[in-house]
Amino acid sequence: MFNKILIANRGEIACRVIETAQSMGVSCVAVYSEVDALAKHVRMADQAVHIGGAAPAESYLKGDVIIQAALDTGAQAIHPGYGFLSENPDFVDAVEAAGLTFIGPSADAIRKMGLKDAAKALMEQAGVPVVPGYHGENQDPEHLAGAADTIGYPVLIKAVAGGGGKGMRLVERPEDFAAALDSARGEARTAFGNDAVLVEKFVAKPRHIEVQVFGDGTHAVHLFERDCSLQRRHQKVIEEAPAPSMTHEMREAMGQAGVRAAEAIGYKGAGTVEFIVDASEGLRPDRFWFMEMNTRLQVEHPVTEVITGVDLVEWQLRVASGEALPKRQGDLSINGHAFEARLYAEDVPKGFLPATGTLTHLKFPPSCRSDSGVRAGDTISPWYDPMIAKVIVHGPTRAIALEQLHRALQQTEVAGTVTNLAFLGALTRHKGFAAGDVDTGLIGRDLEMLTQDAPVSSANCVAAAMTALNLVETGEETGFSLWSPLHRAVQLMAGDVIDLDVQVEGPDRQVWQVGEDTILAERTAEGWSVAGSAMPRVAKAGTQITVFEDYGQSFDIIDPLDRDTSATGDTNVIEAPMPGLVKAVFAQVGQTVREGDRLAILEAMKMEHSLLAARDGVVAEVLAEDGAQVEAGVALVRLEEE
Repeated sequence: MFNKILIANRGEIACRVIETAQSMGVSCVAVYSEVDALAKHVRMADQAVHIGGAAPAESYLKGDVIIQAALDTGAQAIHPGYGFLSENPDFVDAVEAAGLTFIGPSADAIRKMGLKDAAKALMEQAGVPVVPGYHGENQDPEHLAGAADTIGYPVLIKAVAGGGGKGMRLVERPEDFAAALDSARGEARTAFGNDAVLVEKFVAKPRHIEVQVFGDGTHAVHLFERDCSLQRRHQKVIEEAPAPSMTHEMREAMGQAGVRAAEAIGYKGAGTVEFIVDASEGLRPDRFWFMEMNTRLQVEHPVTEVITGVDLVEWQLRVASGEALPKRQGDLSINGHAFEARLYAEDVPKGFLPATGTLTHLKFPPSCRSDSGVRAGDTISPWYDPMIAKVIVHGPTRAIALEQLHRALQQTEVAGTVTNLAFLGALTRHKGFAAGDVDTGLIGRDLEMLTQDAPVSSANCVAAAMTALNLVETGEETGFSLWSPLHRAVQLMAGDVIDLDVQVEGPDRQVWQVGEDTILAERTAEGWSVAGSAMPRVAKAGTQITVFEDYGQSFDIIDPLDRDTSATGDTNVIEAPMPGLVKAVFAQVGQTVREGDRLAILEAMKMEHSLLAARDGVVAEVLAEDGAQVEAGVALVRLEEE
């Protein structure tokens, strides 16, 4: 076993690897960018090395600097985590050339699975079923259109080097193929520098089911399946293991297909073979097809760990150090059911726009496993993925595990930034998902229902106002002036301005007026009761108060002397919604634009965001240029006054 390893990553996966490695007696070296100097993974590690600037290209993607850090600190191996350099075969070659061990598959295996078309051809040779389609080298538009006719509509055009839904288009009619092909190629060229595409049969009721495999370079085992069908724009939201309604025959067929895929490329370490499943007639062994293989540990690996009792990171370290596979296929079994929900800093009402902010409060219930790379006081940076944590639960049945997930999310407390917590909670109460009737289109179909804001209750307003006026921790003299009970007022903002009035009748009794509602707050031996129920937990940071009820509701204390003259809803100015890089500016001075026209692209939080005209008008000024790094709220384009 290694004595010391370096983790070439950050955030929750770096923390996850450090936790297991240290429990095995292995010292860990962290690397960090200038904005991660105080990050959780840095504090957890035994050593830490600064490797560059905030941008990934200046730090976490600098393979030569990372390798030198490993050599300088005496590390024997490098664990890549996922993302960044984890699937870069040139990095693997460089690691091994430096005399170090790469904790993962060979560069050859990564290359074989790196391009979707070549990988599918290889899988066909290995006897792994692939989606009917065209994966050839002829990229002539007429040839591709003919292939689509042969496959049969509807079809999917997909970028060969794609990922995250980029370069993908659904085409339902032959007459739409040419335009969709041009669009897919343009997006693929921008995203990947490669405009080659493949054409596949579109599956009517698709489920995304993947198989966890683990190999020693010659032989492989599978650790059963995960269902990742609950997706939004091809991004996974909640994963579970095992897959609901999975039959013994289907599991055997998929597991063996995953093993064949791994053994065909001499796979070593943890990997995931992803399949698309046609669930229109239930789960059938002849209705699943290979999509791609992720040659690394997956974000959703914890659900496999909790149902199998296997620590996949421990297996990675053992096999990379030369040990045999810890278990044979017959030694592996499924125990119960598990879910993982991805908690992100993102503004759901604004189209799931990634958010930044300082986490003023962060707490998870003891009933769940929470894999997180941040703590209270940490800042969600615009430079990296805005994941706060993965909330993982395990129960004896799917129904019980889902109920545990629901409760864990209800009891999760986050303040300081907007999150998708309420959205995740709504998914746990979706009838179709609860019944296991899930496919990749579920969220898209029911998005409006799933993103409805919970109404702000009068009781929550009172809890916030009590905190704002320091009326929670009270003494005997609280509430009394010389001749009468104390009367006070406060204004809060939660979307709208909320006026509250209180008559403090003593240290243990307050009568609140919220609009037309009269709310009684009383203190008993168990604590404060508001409107007959226990007062929810509350956190205050500056002028912001978060009430941890209904997945967290945020209130701002309004200073009556403060007047925000800038909040005029100005539609003349297009601003950056968050810090980021101006990827492209399309507006030109004097140009006539219509409402909804794309004026610029801002790159932030690993995503591209289109900035649109809020109304019809004429461009008066262009205030930013391509390549500019801007802060949130900076004006980029201004329209002429109406």
